[in-house]
Amino acid sequence: MHTYDDAGAAGRGSTKITETLSQQELFRHASALLQSGDAAAAAAACERALKAFPADGNLLCLAARADIALRRLDAARRRVEAALAQYPDHPLAHDTLGDLRIAAGDPEGARAAYARALELDPALGLTRRKVAKARQLAAGGSEDRRNGKRSRRMAFAGDLEQAERHRKQGENDKAEAIYRRILKEDPDHVDAIRLLAEMAGEHDRHREAEVFLKRAVALAPHFVRAWADLANTQRQLDKFDEALASARRVLELAPGKPESCMLEASVLGSAGRHEEAIAAFGRVLELDASRTGALCAMAHHLKTVGRRSEAIESYRDCIALEPSHGESWWSLANLKTFRFRDDEVEVMLEQLEADNLSDESRLQINNALGLEFEARGEYARAFSHFDACNRLRRSAESYDPVDTESTHDRIIEQFDAKFLAQPPGPDVRPVPIFIVGLPRSGSTLLEQILASHSQVEGTHELTELSRALRDLRRGARRERRFPEIVAKLDRAGWTALGRDYLDGTAKFRRAGRPVFIDKNPNNFAFAGLIRLALPNAKIVDARRHPLDSCFGTWKQLFASGQPFSYDLTEVGEYYLQYDRLMRHWHAVMPGYVLEVRYEDVVANLEGQVRRLLDFCELPFEENCLNFHETARAVKTASSEQVRRPIYSSSVNLWRHYEAELETLIEILEPLLRALPPGERPGSLQAS
Repeated sequence: MHTYDDAGAAGRGSTKITETLSQQELFRHASALLQSGDAAAAAAACERALKAFPADGNLLCLAARADIALRRLDAARRRVEAALAQYPDHPLAHDTLGDLRIAAGDPEGARAAYARALELDPALGLTRRKVAKARQLAAGGSEDRRNGKRSRRMAFAGDLEQAERHRKQGENDKAEAIYRRILKEDPDHVDAIRLLAEMAGEHDRHREAEVFLKRAVALAPHFVRAWADLANTQRQLDKFDEALASARRVLELAPGKPESCMLEASVLGSAGRHEEAIAAFGRVLELDASRTGALCAMAHHLKTVGRRSEAIESYRDCIALEPSHGESWWSLANLKTFRFRDDEVEVMLEQLEADNLSDESRLQINNALGLEFEARGEYARAFSHFDACNRLRRSAESYDPVDTESTHDRIIEQFDAKFLAQPPGPDVRPVPIFIVGLPRSGSTLLEQILASHSQVEGTHELTELSRALRDLRRGARRERRFPEIVAKLDRAGWTALGRDYLDGTAKFRRAGRPVFIDKNPNNFAFAGLIRLALPNAKIVDARRHPLDSCFGTWKQLFASGQPFSYDLTEVGEYYLQYDRLMRHWHAVMPGYVLEVRYEDVVANLEGQVRRLLDFCELPFEENCLNFHETARAVKTASSEQVRRPIYSSSVNLWRHYEAELETLIEILEPLLRALPPGERPGSLQAS
């Protein structure tokens, strides 16, 4: 005799059943139907096959599984009993009996059946996982029964497994259909509810996910995973107080576990409560000193609040535990004011030679080496590492330069002088100052200068303007794109949009000052919208030499976003589009946007500070000149640089890479030719 497997669950050495190849083919056909999610077709195929081979134990078990998926539990029971009567020591039959008992709400019985299957064949890895699941469900069911409830979480186990296979194969629509079918039959099935929430979160439908998860924890108040998912979802929604309450519920349910403390620490960090987050990560490390994620995250927060030496120590502790931890290497280099020892450089180079280094760590270490060799004046070597980093990162990004140009075309067409002449919403309080532009153009310096003023509160790179637009699109019946979504707004609509933005930023404004800063560079596309929704807001365009701006953006490894920035051709084209849109704003809203050049700030700090404060209608304060002494949390890549007095070493840095930047120079040539001769590259000096 020979045997064959049902998705890896059939046992070795079982005394059964299969006599001919045709039986194998029938089984495989029916099994493929079940794995595809078509349980009805699989059941029909098994029925036909069993007419020819009624004693085939594999087919009996497969038919039982199809019946379980269809909720025909009596039919499934008859199939399993028939298989066990003929083959009492067949592991697959006992495994299928376990699935039946799970579906019937008997996790204790399921655990016994799975245990028997493992006795007969200890190599059944999937069955071993089922034992653990049955044990977990049994514990949950006992708790429910103590509360006078009947646990139903264990039902539909086969369906959930099938849905998981669909998700692994990228067939999310099929998985979602299974979850929704389960809920149609059992509206209180908390596992299906949680998994639907998980899928919603994967598609950035966080509000929908929150609704699902709140229902899950209402039905199962001790469901730790659902509480943890709820905390993370609320964090995505910037509902930090609610997220912290959910995280602390996890701590109550699973006290003393590093994972529980990690969740609380992460939520505190997202809420901007950096010192509390540092303490919480410390508690994680008390429980598990080898947790590199906690060490690295704690270092991020230490850096943010200016505790530089402690941050460096924590990053180095992380690297000592895990030399391939690319995030820690990169984070040290990203301090910009940090220098590696020679032995540390050697370790990084050795890591790049390892075949098992993850892509993420590989690009992070390459970027770290690029920054280090640049600081050492080894520019060609630095460029090669930046290039290796960006080639790898660009392959994982999705960016369409044609779409960028098309979007800017539509913005320019929509926000013409006539459209902008309509009645705007009312002036708002507090007053936002938007600092826009390209990354790495001095925006953090301008933010630090302004945040040093007694009337101004610094926040960080807020996404609330985009979020307010998403809310507007969500309520639209037809047009859902920007700028068309705002084409028919009247004064009431602009007022509502401005109020929505202010309400959304309230959680980031804790000092109660009359002015606050939103330093999201991508808001340059929304200048016209700001003029109508927040008419007394101030917009400052942080500028830098085009080559320094583009090269600085290209060599910066961003945690997320800025997908255009990893290819020199694309970053150059993006700069042209940015410049085109800013010139449009100056033409249709003269005087509404202030352009501040980084080089001018470096050359004449006081003059530019006075100009900036005048534009923002703020009185001059000496603290703005001593910005580097201001104690505040700074999250961006320039966090350490703005804690130093003004310096000029970054001005004209592009000249060290002029030979490598030929493509970028060619793209930017129209803008570069407009510069004074001394600011042009050598290839453009003659004209």
